Amino acid sequence: MSTVLIDYGSGNLRSAENALNHVARTLARADEVLTTGDPAVVARADRIVLPGVGAFAACLNAIKAREGLMEAIHEAVRVRGRPFLGVCVGMQLMATVGLEFGETPGFGWIEGEVRRLEPDGPHLKVPHMGWNTLEDVTDHPVFEGMDGQDVYFTHSFAFHPADPADAAAWTTHGERFASAVAKDNMTGVQFHPEMSQALGLKLLGQFLEWRP
Repeated sequence: MSTVLIDYGSGNLRSAENALNHVARTLARADEVLTTGDPAVVARADRIVLPGVGAFAACLNAIKAREGLMEAIHEAVRVRGRPFLGVCVGMQLMATVGLEFGETPGFGWIEGEVRRLEPDGPHLKVPHMGWNTLEDVTDHPVFEGMDGQDVYFTHSFAFHPADPADAAAWTTHGERFASAVAKDNMTGVQFHPEMSQALGLKLLGQFLEWRP
């Protein structure tokens, strides 16, 4: 079994790679964790993790700049139905459109838009950085046992799904936003599992065990 962490030049992936390898060893799974941007490897992956750091459009353009990578992601996730986890901007890219520096079409996997956080008080800063709580977590294998738990965020934009049923968890930072999404074989989290200590490792473990 291969779990592919997609490398398209969006930040340092070492901590996410280490977390996935640690979880695979803890679960005594034979999963091979591959960090790669090779479209051929991505297309054959058994499961995919797509990270993202920075601006929506910049991340999308970086993926498109790697010949065949966008098509390989689509092949693995939408055609072959392999389990997918988007992290931070990797989750946001699942949306219909991002509204950062203009309008940028996303993958269109989950209808909705990514827009800037607008807290309703001067004491609430943007970027939203630090620990915050997962609320109203849905009954989903990847997010089991996470309702009311704290995870680590660092972001200025957030996903607002058109259908609230596509949100797997919510978080409040002046306004409510989807801190996790889930649809079919696809999941995404706005927070960083690799920075969320034991709960983040729990989530990664449940993703590796998930059979949608």
